[in-house]
Amino acid sequence: MTTITRLARAGDEEVLHDLAARTFGLACPPGTAQADIDAFIAKNLSVAGFRGYLADPARILVIVSVDEAPTGYSMLVSGPIADSDVAAVVDQATSIELSKFYLAPERHGSGAAGALMTATLDAAAGTGAQTCWLGVNQRNARAARFYAKHGFEIVGVKRFLVGSEWHDDHIRQRGLSSANGSGAGGS
Repeated sequence: MTTITRLARAGDEEVLHDLAARTFGLACPPGTAQADIDAFIAKNLSVAGFRGYLADPARILVIVSVDEAPTGYSMLVSGPIADSDVAAVVDQATSIELSKFYLAPERHGSGAAGALMTATLDAAAGTGAQTCWLGVNQRNARAARFYAKHGFEIVGVKRFLVGSEWHDDHIRQRGLSSANGSGAGGS
């Protein structure tokens, strides 16, 4: 099994949308209405949405592939923090947000998520940020264990809107260094 990470680029919009459509619902708590999940994907994770994300200099997207098949992606976002709950506990001048981190369910436990995290943290450190933060649903135990394993500690709570339903998230943060792993070039 060969796992490779790389920075996403123009032309990856369809691949990213497909991955998002297959994985976003995995991060939602049980009982989240499928209509709300579909509405979120249509509004935020469409092909056009990814085209905009890829053109935005404040965003970095990373793709992980296993045996040449795209398996997951992440998205970092720098700049102002709009959420007041996050702004109360995260220094926007020195941090970058890990906004998206998703892996196809058939690759859970394969090591691909670890490779994607290493490449993502390397890309985050490469921006000059000192910390990386994220929001994760409080009921997503699998993701919480994964983020804790990678040094993200709970620093606060916030709410996250999916369709018409508000969800409760933990805000997690970790420090960055210039030596987070193998880099976005591959593993």
